[in-house]
Amino acid sequence: MDLQRLFLSLIFVFSLVMVWDGWQRYQHPEQYIQQAQQNVVENKELPKPQAMPSAISAQAAITQQPAQQAAGRIIHVKTDTLEAEISSIGGDIVRLALLKHPDGFDKNKPLVLFHRGEGTHNYVAQSGLLGAGLPNHNSAFIPEQDRYELSGNAGQVQVRLRAEGEAALKATKIITFHKGSYLVDVAYELENTGQQAAKASSYFQLVRDSAALAGSSAFLPTYVGAAVYTEKEKFQKVEFSEIEKGKAEYPKQADDGWIGILQHYFVAAWLPKEKANREYFTRKLDGGLYSAGVVLPELTIDPGQKALVGSTLYAGPAQVNLDKVAPGLGLTVDYGWLTILSAPLFWVMTLFNDWTHNWGIAIILLTVLIKLLFFPLSAASYRSMAKMRVVAPKLEKIKQQYGGDREKLNRAMMELYKTEKINPLGGCLPVVVQIPVFIALYWAILASVELRYAPFFGWITDLSAADPYYILPLIMGASMIIQMRLNPKPPDPLQAKIMQIMPIAFSVIFFFFPAGLVLYSIVNNALSIGQQWYITRAAENENKGEAAKR
Repeated sequence: MDLQRLFLSLIFVFSLVMVWDGWQRYQHPEQYIQQAQQNVVENKELPKPQAMPSAISAQAAITQQPAQQAAGRIIHVKTDTLEAEISSIGGDIVRLALLKHPDGFDKNKPLVLFHRGEGTHNYVAQSGLLGAGLPNHNSAFIPEQDRYELSGNAGQVQVRLRAEGEAALKATKIITFHKGSYLVDVAYELENTGQQAAKASSYFQLVRDSAALAGSSAFLPTYVGAAVYTEKEKFQKVEFSEIEKGKAEYPKQADDGWIGILQHYFVAAWLPKEKANREYFTRKLDGGLYSAGVVLPELTIDPGQKALVGSTLYAGPAQVNLDKVAPGLGLTVDYGWLTILSAPLFWVMTLFNDWTHNWGIAIILLTVLIKLLFFPLSAASYRSMAKMRVVAPKLEKIKQQYGGDREKLNRAMMELYKTEKINPLGGCLPVVVQIPVFIALYWAILASVELRYAPFFGWITDLSAADPYYILPLIMGASMIIQMRLNPKPPDPLQAKIMQIMPIAFSVIFFFFPAGLVLYSIVNNALSIGQQWYITRAAENENKGEAAKR
């Protein structure tokens, strides 16, 4: 059972305990009276499309060629945001480092998103042409030079690779990198030097193994797999396991959208530019690899004419503002089933961070804001709990008077609750209501790349990672104990034991949770303790005042 499920199960159990406690107070007040008085959380072959969007048949379009990657030259490209290696075999992007995002283990090194290797990390971007004699991702290209670097005021750097071969349709692969961008344009410049019209279609694919990103926590599993977006069907995940079983369901034909592969914090996706019919495909390959890509419509190039066909690749951090790059690309930030809450919570947290320049302080301010929004509800709940203590003597008298008649006893208790305006179930409401907020914030912190390596102060240098010294979880556990002691001891012995174990269990679980989430819990608990103590004291003083008047 993974930790995420365990945490959510404990949250659910805790909620049930609180609700059961309130229900017992309502149904069996006589038990509560006695206790009240004693105690006052990724290719080796090109996949065959099921149905070509062009007129070319699959048998004529797909040519099987032996892989020659080892014999190819490597072209190095460096911009202000990316450092890439391109193989002359296929023109594949075989390595891509994100210079502004550190590695998951070593902050002094950039994160390597694409990498052609053995074992744990194999991830490349490939493309090719479909048609007899046309170059695909196993074909040899001739580069103009071996090293490119974006410098000065240049807005882009362009790599040109000329395909070898005697075909009448000459192809040059053009890969364009842009300044300050994670977008890479991949295109084919086609020139028909023959005497007859030529036809060609193009494909663009990502090939990856299924391994999680280096540095990801086994205790906080996140999604690694493909995804497809179309305007009609919207965002759909396509899990590697479903691809392997041949059960993957997603729109195969569309005239818009994109296809990509997601992993924690980062996404790579092919974004066809023109609104035209295209086919999306996925396939299980040899060596534990999976492919996800798109086949673009067939072009007809007349003799002596040129044509340009291509797509844009986004390879970078997953962020909600990516909808500006392509519709639906912002959905790659996976907030889970509580997106409706996580998205606005992260938006508000971003506003606070823009003001304070510290994500930790932003989390604290967000916690205070949430507490203020829930203040009326929690205040009413704490006031109800305080009154339950105050009226304990009255409940005891009713119990003595109607102890032998349970029906009359319950009727008298309900009458007293109405008179004193007490809700026996009120004590669990603040906990139950804030559970969705807590889970939503959990996903907002876990899925937002902005909090990756975001420092707070002192030893907390990454709010998205667990506290290395477990100090925050221990403080959180202590705050839970204090909060529990402010409540009356549950009358049911099993329930009481669960309540005693809960702070210890949550502390251990929170050892592996993001420090930002633990920080939220500590601040929330501290505010709850202060609010509950104040309201309880005020209620007791009010009762003493009324008693003095009598």
